[in-house]
Amino acid sequence: MTPDNAKQSLSAELDAFLETLPRTEFAEGYVIDINGIMRGKRLPTASLPGIYDKGLCLPASTLLLDIRGQDVEATGLISDTGDGDHYCHPVPGSLRPLPWSRRPAGQFFMQMFTPEGEPFAGDSRTVLKRVLDRLDRRGLKPVVAAELEFPLFDPELDERGRPRPAAGTSVSGGCSQLFGLDELNRLDAFLADVESACAEQELPIDTLISEQGEGQYEINLNHVPDALLAADQATLLKRTIKACAESHGMAASFMAKPYGDSSGNGLHLHTSLLDAQGDNVFAEAGEPSELLMQAVAGLLETMPDATALFAPHANSYRRFQPGSHAPMTPTWGIDNRTTALRLPLAAPAAMRVEHRVAGADANPYLVLAAILAGMEHGMAQALTPPSETRGSGYDLENSVRALPDDWGAALARFEQSEFIADYLGSQYQSWYSACKRQEREWLRSVVPASEYELYLRTV
Repeated sequence: MTPDNAKQSLSAELDAFLETLPRTEFAEGYVIDINGIMRGKRLPTASLPGIYDKGLCLPASTLLLDIRGQDVEATGLISDTGDGDHYCHPVPGSLRPLPWSRRPAGQFFMQMFTPEGEPFAGDSRTVLKRVLDRLDRRGLKPVVAAELEFPLFDPELDERGRPRPAAGTSVSGGCSQLFGLDELNRLDAFLADVESACAEQELPIDTLISEQGEGQYEINLNHVPDALLAADQATLLKRTIKACAESHGMAASFMAKPYGDSSGNGLHLHTSLLDAQGDNVFAEAGEPSELLMQAVAGLLETMPDATALFAPHANSYRRFQPGSHAPMTPTWGIDNRTTALRLPLAAPAAMRVEHRVAGADANPYLVLAAILAGMEHGMAQALTPPSETRGSGYDLENSVRALPDDWGAALARFEQSEFIADYLGSQYQSWYSACKRQEREWLRSVVPASEYELYLRTV
């Protein structure tokens, strides 16, 4: 259960929030499920002191629902246990305003605990914290920044049920200009609302750019020396963009590949490690350090095992196509955007790894857990990476396919991985697999329109 001193700190946080925003009518408390989706309850302000003191009860299965919000019996948490409750406690420092609400409101993250008071193994935060504890024992603290790509759609699908770019997001000819400023100026009202909402929530957004895909954009977050906070911020940014897009008559999506013939959407994560003195261990005498090379080697070796986390849905694998700006092989390079791991040109204090494999549809907590676990594995085993890839990393795609390029293969690799069991926990490994296999089997039962078009009258 929550210690008394932590309860006092939470109570003081709530008091300070309500003193600043005394007209607050309700707050949303939520946990982050296996798919990175917020699930929780809306609570009247009068109930908040009780929640901040004793917590909120939710079924343990809440965190392991499939993407359709359905129970996954194979987890053993439904019929086998009576679908019992666990306690959810507010995460300290997470209480924020809810900027898009029509009424004054707040929101806060929660973490799930068992009735015995232990962190619940099925909570995404707990999975990431498990890896962070291993780095902490090494005296290392991650510094993380996320980059998120997304398209803006018309809220109405076309006559064939497919998305179409929102009005004003494309120039003549149905394309977008990479780094185009006119594309951003046309969306100034939307972007202004995003910036304002981020400021209210203390989300440290940095650059905004027009991306290469039709109606596609990217927003970057600044680095923070707290991996859990970085995952929180990425999750909040996704929700903020969606809410602001809706208020402007558009829809935003973080689907990995909404258009088969256009760029997909990635979640790029920049990560470095600091020692107890606050120095970046990835730099030594102004050059990439031995620890950095070991971390790179660990990331490359474990990348196939973790692909099911980087690409968590059926659509995720459409992003991995030759020449699609998504890496298909475990490669690394200095300032090379065609490789899976890019070491950006940077001053020693900012020496870092940019991990470019995950789609924007992935759960940020699980992606970060896999990345940091891969780094720790490389350092623990003192691994040596293969030679740096110079030039196009895509040239290797036809001869080397070390990353699983379909969902079934990725899940099989994930399920058999000793690395995943060791770092994320064998129980979570089993639960994640059960959830994803249920999602996969449901999709296999749905015949897409393209198959009717191709086969119905031809075979």
